[in-house]
Amino acid sequence: MSRTPVATERPPCRLYLITPPAIPDLGAFARDLEAALDAGDVAALQIRLKDADDAAVLAAVAALKPIAQARGVAVILNDRPDLAARSGCDGVHLGQSDGSVSAARTMMGRDAMIGVTCHDSRELAMDAAEAGADYVAFGAFFPTTTKATLHRPDPEILGIWQETVEVPCVAIGGITAATAGELARAGADFVAVSAAVWNHPDGPAAAVRELDRALTSIA
Repeated sequence: MSRTPVATERPPCRLYLITPPAIPDLGAFARDLEAALDAGDVAALQIRLKDADDAAVLAAVAALKPIAQARGVAVILNDRPDLAARSGCDGVHLGQSDGSVSAARTMMGRDAMIGVTCHDSRELAMDAAEAGADYVAFGAFFPTTTKATLHRPDPEILGIWQETVEVPCVAIGGITAATAGELARAGADFVAVSAAVWNHPDGPAAAVRELDRALTSIA
C-alpha cells in the first residue's frame, strides 16, 4: 500500500478489505476469503477481531495470512502491534487509543505498514503522518453496523488531504459498491469495506467484482 507523491499522477483507488468482527467458522471464512481475493484487485486485508482473545486472533492470522500474502495482499492486524509482530503480519492498524506510531514501529520494524484511525480530523491525520504513519484512515463516511461510530466526515476531507500530503488516505465506514466511486473521486487512495463484501447476497466474490468495477470506472 503506497502512493506516488502529490506532484505526480495519482494512482487508482484500491480496495482494502476488513474481516467481519467475528469469525465463528474459520475454515469457511478462509474459503470465502480465497474467493474474494481471486475475484479482483485487493490491496490489503485487515484482520479485525475486537472481542477475540489472543489465541483466537493468532489462529485467525495463521489461517488467513498465507491466503492473502500468496496473492500479494498485505495483512494488517487491528489494534495489536505486539501480536502483529509475533505473527508476522505486514502491518498494524491503530485506533486513537491503541498506542503510538513510534511504539508500534519499535515493535514491528521499519518496514512494517502502520495505519492510524483519524476519524474526521485533519489535525489527527497530520500528527499521525508526522509520527511516521504509512497511511491515515478517515471515517465513518456512512452509517455502519460493523462498529459504533461517532464521526461523519465530509468527503472533501479526502481531496484536501491527497492534494497536500503524500501519505495515503483510506476511506472507511459503511462503504458499498454504490458509494465507493464517490469516495474515490473525492480523493481516497483506498476504500475499506467489510459488511458489503461478507454480507453480499451473491457472495464475497461478487461483491469484490462490483467494488472493483466501481473503482475502475471513475472518470
